[in-house]
Amino acid sequence: MTIMQTREGARLIEARNGTAWRRWGPYTSDRQWGTVREDYSADGQAWTSLPHDHARSRAYRWGEDALCGFAEEKLRWCLGLGLWNGRDPIIKERLFGLNNGEGNHGEDVKELYYHLDATPTHSYMRMLYKYPQGSYPYNDLVAENGRRGQDAPEYELIDTGILADNRYFDVFVEYAKASPDDILMRVRIVNRADEAAQLTVLGQLWARNSWAWFDDIPKPVLEAVSGQEVRVLHRRLAEMRLHTQGADALLFCDNETNTGRLYGEPRDGFFKDGINDFVVGGNHAAINARQRGTKCAALHRIVVAAGAEHALRLRLRLASEQTPPFDDFDAVFAARIAEADEFHGSLAAGDTDTDRCQVQRQALAGMLWSKQFYYYDVHLWLEGDAVGPKPPPGRGNIRNGDWEHVRAADIISMPDKWEYPWFASWDLALQCPVLALVDPDFAKEQVLLLTREWFTHPNAALPAYEWSFNDANPPLHAWAAWRVFEMDRDTNGVPDHIFLKRVFNKMMMNFTWWVNRKDAAGRNVFQGGFLGLDNIAIFDRSAPLPTGGVLSQSDGTAWMAMYALSMLQIAVELSLQDPAYEDVAAKFFEHFLLIAAAEGNSLWNEADEFFYDQLSFPDGNKIDLKVRSMVGLIPLFATTVLDGAQIERLPQLKAQMEWFLNNRPDLADLVSHWYLPGHEDTILLSLLRPHRLRALLRTMLDESEFLSPHGIRAVSKIHEAHPYRLVRDGQSFELSYWPAESHSRLFGGNSNWRGPVWMPVNALLIESLRCLARYYGTGLTVECPVGSGRTASLGEVAAELSRRLVGLFTRDRDGRRAIHGTQPTLQSDPAFRDLVLFYEYFDGDNGRGVGASHQTGWSGLVALLVQQLRSGSSPI
Repeated sequence: MTIMQTREGARLIEARNGTAWRRWGPYTSDRQWGTVREDYSADGQAWTSLPHDHARSRAYRWGEDALCGFAEEKLRWCLGLGLWNGRDPIIKERLFGLNNGEGNHGEDVKELYYHLDATPTHSYMRMLYKYPQGSYPYNDLVAENGRRGQDAPEYELIDTGILADNRYFDVFVEYAKASPDDILMRVRIVNRADEAAQLTVLGQLWARNSWAWFDDIPKPVLEAVSGQEVRVLHRRLAEMRLHTQGADALLFCDNETNTGRLYGEPRDGFFKDGINDFVVGGNHAAINARQRGTKCAALHRIVVAAGAEHALRLRLRLASEQTPPFDDFDAVFAARIAEADEFHGSLAAGDTDTDRCQVQRQALAGMLWSKQFYYYDVHLWLEGDAVGPKPPPGRGNIRNGDWEHVRAADIISMPDKWEYPWFASWDLALQCPVLALVDPDFAKEQVLLLTREWFTHPNAALPAYEWSFNDANPPLHAWAAWRVFEMDRDTNGVPDHIFLKRVFNKMMMNFTWWVNRKDAAGRNVFQGGFLGLDNIAIFDRSAPLPTGGVLSQSDGTAWMAMYALSMLQIAVELSLQDPAYEDVAAKFFEHFLLIAAAEGNSLWNEADEFFYDQLSFPDGNKIDLKVRSMVGLIPLFATTVLDGAQIERLPQLKAQMEWFLNNRPDLADLVSHWYLPGHEDTILLSLLRPHRLRALLRTMLDESEFLSPHGIRAVSKIHEAHPYRLVRDGQSFELSYWPAESHSRLFGGNSNWRGPVWMPVNALLIESLRCLARYYGTGLTVECPVGSGRTASLGEVAAELSRRLVGLFTRDRDGRRAIHGTQPTLQSDPAFRDLVLFYEYFDGDNGRGVGASHQTGWSGLVALLVQQLRSGSSPI
């Protein structure tokens, strides 16, 4: 059975044909405060412009955050959870964390929550939040992390002792859909302590504030019909009802800013923090006694016995539904859970490794929970709204002033909805093949999204990320388009050439932008700045070089070679359907050769047999920056295999390839032998001929350099004992091997590319090896690991790397998961040990999870690696 033959697969087909199964989903953010969108300061300090302490009292302009949130696609109505243990100073209705200046390694969420299950139409979703029974240690977390330096570990919630003796609640939140607009919410609270504990639970419903910024926009309305039912009215939606079961009270206020608390300007009303003030402080004046507003909560005061469980039920559905709301409630959940099992079981058919299956399922759950409504009209953000004070002038000079055309109001797959609640162009490209594994239609939408006119700049640049749309991320959208096209064809059995043409036409313009803007000397040697690799260089590659001169980037040039090959691959596919694309295919073949010549002649160090960035100075001097890093391995990515029989059907492209072979042997000699057919009549285009390929793999597969027990490190371990140093004009620069957290504040300090294992580049390395194996078959072998005496084909090397990366998350022979490090509770407690987090990156020595803890946007790629190991072939 394939995924499309399941009941959830049938819903995907219904959604493709117009049924709004995706109208409701997990579209709230995990953190709306501290974002660029909500920053109206004069200095661009987003973290302090709207801090966590203001979030409960200030209406957001551009979105909503929630604890375990679920919402309509424009956030017109949002469901979420509120909790109060009787000791906290505020109710828990959003996730707490440190801002970039407070954390000793930058921003960091300080909560324990896990995405456990999900289906792509969000017909069933489940997650877990662990809520302490003691007073939440807000001040302790801020103070202790503030005391610690960058060489010290981060101080986490589990380190504070607040969970001692299991004094916490496991709060499981589930959503199920009986129909596209019939949303069931079930909250199950488990008391893990050995004595009874009280808890106030709030099932909350509210409207995103869309009325305060304009004249004459009518407010939505929530009003009590009875003690267990709320009328739900919005001018853009059909009338609905919120049904509760056993609520002690219904509380109402408005999703509006409490100007008295925040600015010392009191006014009449019932504000966003009204329910909080009533529950925590007993302030009856904070809630509307008429039981009407734009935010409401069903309040439940419960006592949960030691080790016991308590369940609460809410249902939001159309007012036209007249059947008793809870008669079929549990039956709907049972059906949706069974269908989720069927759907994920179809992916894992025949796999008897239940632990590995569960890791994949949680990875996909994290991906699907990380969808978010992203709303940002840059012109309005800069100019201000019709109502309210005008923003300070000059903010466009700080960021995004050149991007006034951006008017985003879309569901986007986020890297991590707390730490990165905004898209990044290459993150999104890497997420799309994972999404295509379970929802090819949504994956295609995501590939297309940033190429649309309300995102792409008129000059054809793609926006990088909201902190600086002008930055350049690696150009991966063409690669993502091809991979998603292939996966969609495999899943649905029909090639979507219209999708491919739409992306290709936009990428043609973007490719030209890269050539015109990032090749300073017109030599096909590219710059591009940090290119997503943050601190991998000895200095900030996005800033003016402190040494002067121009930096030619091995990775920038290799990314462009990869880009050219992705475009060539797409053009070949389209040429087979439409001959008009054939001359474009020839163009990208030529462009690949020119870039390959530049990379091979300028950035390959023959003595070291490695690629390096190169500094060029006005006086003609050049310096190879001899850092053994991922920058020198990225040329492996520029690899593709074509079908010889297809090229025979494209006479113009074939003639162009033959012309270069006969007339430009200087170019042909620098790249793979495309004129020599490989395994099963394949044609290889790669930056690396066999000699350089073997040399690069010899370095990459050396355990004293790049190869770790858990994947390929971003910087060679050789720099641990031998840091790279550059002295120039009295200035000294140094790069050492740091296997885990960063030791510097470069790029904020929350990411580190100087030694850890990063999933996205590892996945691309594996794809490249499998691509090379398709051409070489078993005819090219290397020693793996170097010094072991064992030889392996390139396909076997790819499989070995996949196993090491999957092994970050699965239990080893001793029952331990590398990601949990040495934390005993995480490793051995039955309530923790099988809860998997998908970290941003991993310790290059022991595999401990580091950085953003819910970064399925990248580390969710493990779901594809699991599928690859099952099938024996690469799905990406």
